[in-house]
Amino acid sequence: MTETTVLRHQPDSRYAVARLGLTLLVMTVGSSGMYVVSVMLPQVQAEFGIARADASLPYMLLMLGFGIGGVLMGRLADRFGVMWPLLGGAACLGAGYIASGLAGGIVSFTIAQTLLVGLLGSSAAFAPLVADTSLWFVRRRGIAVAVCASGNYVAGAVWPPIVQHFIETVGWRQTYIGMGLFCGLSMAALALCFRARPPLAAALPAGSAAGAATVRNLARPFGLSTGAAQGLLCVAGVACCVAMAMPQVHIVAYCSDLGYGPARCAQMLSLMLGFGVASRLVSGAICDRIGGLRTLLLGGVLQCAALLLFLPFDGLVPLYVVSALFGLFQGGIVPSYAIIVREHFPPAQAGARVGTVLMFTLFGMALGGWLSGKVFDLTGSYHPAFLNGIAWNLLNVTIAAGLLYRLARRERRVVAA
Repeated sequence: MTETTVLRHQPDSRYAVARLGLTLLVMTVGSSGMYVVSVMLPQVQAEFGIARADASLPYMLLMLGFGIGGVLMGRLADRFGVMWPLLGGAACLGAGYIASGLAGGIVSFTIAQTLLVGLLGSSAAFAPLVADTSLWFVRRRGIAVAVCASGNYVAGAVWPPIVQHFIETVGWRQTYIGMGLFCGLSMAALALCFRARPPLAAALPAGSAAGAATVRNLARPFGLSTGAAQGLLCVAGVACCVAMAMPQVHIVAYCSDLGYGPARCAQMLSLMLGFGVASRLVSGAICDRIGGLRTLLLGGVLQCAALLLFLPFDGLVPLYVVSALFGLFQGGIVPSYAIIVREHFPPAQAGARVGTVLMFTLFGMALGGWLSGKVFDLTGSYHPAFLNGIAWNLLNVTIAAGLLYRLARRERRVVAA
């Protein structure tokens, strides 16, 4: 590598900004699997003649695979760079969509969604890219991670109306096959642009003095062992995303049950996630000012308020408004976990630790998607499902507030000493 290349591949450089733009594109393509299955849910349920909870199961298992795959892909990215996991993910994502379109029953459909779309496909385009981005920026890490993670919501804003259009014109099976070809090829082409390794990973090798000092300073995040601190973040991630999954996974089915057309329902999901993009960008700027933990607490409180608003309103216009507010309030929650990890844990462990915490947020999305469908089947109403989401949300807020209290108390002791 020449000296010019070394200088160009520095934190906060033009190359880092250009790489961030490409990251946004990759995540927009790769994260499509999280939202396509939600739009497909009514058609899959009708074709296979299954209950709502059973139709929600592929989403749950997809998200479980997505989460576990994020840890595996994060470790691969730490060792070999992010390009190779992206290339493998592109091939598996394309194959998973095609296999879903050819599925003969709910079992084969679920296997394709879980293993190919979730575990080995979309997982490469989320946690590894978030961790990679956090290593390419120092001065504006919060906004950079927010831009990167916005690709996840750009996917949610872009894909539902496109998918719904093709479902109505060519059918859900042909739509999946077409997406497999497009997403697999485009993601693979973009992956080739990610050959360079993150500079901060090279700047802090495990055996260096700077690296060792960093590890010593971050040995007890929040005054806890690293295992206990990460464990609490993982529980918080599950809790916030069980609540988050209720509207994101079931808004199309919920609005369909209220008598609104599928196109309106898909637009509502798109609106929710479009406002989530704005939320992530604003939250990233806020995060650079107040830190990841305070941003997490703020997002948790606002998300809870938005969930409460779903209970009294079921008209079309109010649901559009509440969906937009929900997207605006909760979009910054998940990226804040990556910032918290970078602020309170050793940077050399970024890929694995960010991947682990984000895995649990995806577990929360998986559990929340299935649990909401199960509550609906048991009660015949989505109102108890919203109340269940609110209870989980309060657990997230409690953990975030407790960690913030411990951090503030520890800082006061340092100042007093």
